[in-house]
Amino acid sequence: MPKVGMEPIRRRQLIRATMEAIDEAGLADATVIRIARRAGVSAGIISHYFGGKDGLLEATMRQILNDLGEAVAVRRQALPADSPREHIRAIIDGNFDRSQVSQSVMKTWLAFWASSMHRRPLQRLQYVNDRRLYSNLCHQFRYCLPKTEARRAAAGLAAMIDGLWLRGALAPEGLDVDRARSLAYDYLDEQLGPNAPQ
Repeated sequence: MPKVGMEPIRRRQLIRATMEAIDEAGLADATVIRIARRAGVSAGIISHYFGGKDGLLEATMRQILNDLGEAVAVRRQALPADSPREHIRAIIDGNFDRSQVSQSVMKTWLAFWASSMHRRPLQRLQYVNDRRLYSNLCHQFRYCLPKTEARRAAAGLAAMIDGLWLRGALAPEGLDVDRARSLAYDYLDEQLGPNAPQ
């Protein structure tokens, strides 16, 4: 019989072990046995908590997406409501947060994107994440731009954030977070112009 209170600890161990296994061997070779060994548990625990490898990958991505949401929310909560430029900068910063740019998380994101094209639960997570980013950006751009321009600016900035992140994840030298943020800020400033509210 499992100890009371162990489930959250085990789940966190297995999620961390999943990211490490993907980092080490790639998604295809991040087997249930490899992940279980890294976590120091039996392979049956993965089936018990997650229903198998697919469920574990989904839970891992939910955790990474939760970390992303928190990274953005923490940055935004102290900002005044009438500062759209600063809110958009906080969204940019959250997407390049430390929780999103470690090697194991970046490789997990890449595996997730590839898998989401073939697995409906992962496809739904990807859709929700894309819509959230676009919607948050669009909402802030609407304070300064007409609706059509705000939508275009939000779509462009979302694509730029993803593109900068992807290029950095694939680059041998890794992601230069400061440069990526600076390029995204430049795009933001170009869209809003100098007279838009801060």
